[in-house]
Amino acid sequence: MRILVAEPLAAEGLELLRAHHQVDELIGVPRERLIAAIPEYDALLVRSQVQVDVELIAAGTRLVVIGRAGVGVDNVDLDAATRAGITVVNAPTGNTIAAAEHTLALLYALARRIAAADASLRRGEWKRSQFTGAELRGKTLGIIGLGKIGQAIADRARAMEMVVIGHDPYVTAEQAALRGVELVDFETLLARSDVVTVHVPLTRSTRGLIGAAQLARMRSGAFLLNVARGGIIDEAAVADALREGRLGGTGIDVFEHEPPTGSPLLDAPNTVLTPHLGASTAEAQVRVAVEAAAQVIDVLEGRPARYAVNAPLLTPETAQAIAPYLPLAETLGRFFAQFCRTGVKTLTLEVAGDLAAFDVTPLSAATLRGLLETATTERVNLVNAAHLAKSRGITLVERKTPDAGAFSSLVTLSGESKGRTTTVAGTIAAGELRLARLNDYWIDMAPSPVMLVTRHQDRPGTMGRIGLMLGEADVNISAMHLARSAPRADALMILALDDEVPDEVAAAIRAHEAVLDLWVIRLGGER
Repeated sequence: MRILVAEPLAAEGLELLRAHHQVDELIGVPRERLIAAIPEYDALLVRSQVQVDVELIAAGTRLVVIGRAGVGVDNVDLDAATRAGITVVNAPTGNTIAAAEHTLALLYALARRIAAADASLRRGEWKRSQFTGAELRGKTLGIIGLGKIGQAIADRARAMEMVVIGHDPYVTAEQAALRGVELVDFETLLARSDVVTVHVPLTRSTRGLIGAAQLARMRSGAFLLNVARGGIIDEAAVADALREGRLGGTGIDVFEHEPPTGSPLLDAPNTVLTPHLGASTAEAQVRVAVEAAAQVIDVLEGRPARYAVNAPLLTPETAQAIAPYLPLAETLGRFFAQFCRTGVKTLTLEVAGDLAAFDVTPLSAATLRGLLETATTERVNLVNAAHLAKSRGITLVERKTPDAGAFSSLVTLSGESKGRTTTVAGTIAAGELRLARLNDYWIDMAPSPVMLVTRHQDRPGTMGRIGLMLGEADVNISAMHLARSAPRADALMILALDDEVPDEVAAAIRAHEAVLDLWVIRLGGER
């Protein structure tokens, strides 16, 4: 595989990539050159500056994965990547400590007026009385966003003997309490905090989260910190509050436009401004590079990524349990699409037995991938399968039950069309895929690249005649299973074949007086 690295990456990350695949670096090149080069690559690695937008994604016709060596992915168009079936991964844990420590560095710099004192001293002044600071012990720190970075800051702030409150709609009071954080609503946090620090992603709902109205609700003389994303705070409103003395100071590491040429914060008083240094420690750069590179390798080699942004997020335990069943689910979807013959609006995926204890979202995606591969020329994978299904009006319902009967785990796909229900089920036995059910018939058979299924009247000689017709066409049978409801009643025969079935042979078998229906199922390579 070919990997393109478009921004500086720590040597450890590059070495890991080169140990598995071919790696090229195009750093600091004009955008036109990047767009011209990207069609030749299977993976793209960026940091925060390269804009991976619709145009670049559309040009990357071979792209399988986009890696972002850092936390945010606001420079990657997730919708466009998902539609194209490209997995997007990031490195959300690598710079946690670096960002937390930088946040507290800005806070200390504000509290002790370090930047202003340093500048004064360098001018030859000795104005100690002008730089009286404030102690942080006993002050209230309000953390907006209690993710990994917010939690790390909470741990350190408690050690500094600060009172810590937080706001995060996705965190329970019990979870916050485990970190020594009192969970409060947004308005209460603004009103109670001596220091407000922001640690949320930039989204539609968080853009402009701290504006003039919110600043007016903050305590007079409070500090405001942003080491998250530019655009979350209104820079003009913050500058006005600083000039009017309502805000005691602000520490800003990220800006709406970077570099922040013309930002009103540049000449506002009581500021400590840094050029997006939150993740810029030697240790963090190595961690995010290795974390992103490892996931790019995982995706390229067909494994689930630990921190895929636009694909199901799996714990290691879930990934291990689900992995053997992903090819089974895909095979069932592919088999169902051909066995049902007509479109189905609603599909039910039932997961029974031990497997039901895990998140089965990846199984749903794999099922849809198999189902849709026979119906579209678009690339279908675990990333965009749900999007493509929705665009075609297909709804997949998941069901779980601990009871799998005689099986340890059983995966069943069913759907109704034109008053008839089609059912296909399978399991894993001794590490191999097995078809376990077709409609009302229970079977035990390994799937094969080409399979012939007949529903016929259970008459003597019928199976032999079908076998003879295939033999005369030089179609070899590798395995067979027969299921029937009762003697001399309807029977279902499933044949695994080594060769394709010519259309004229399939038509001749279908025309046999005892044959009620016939399907030629093509599943592709061995699964």
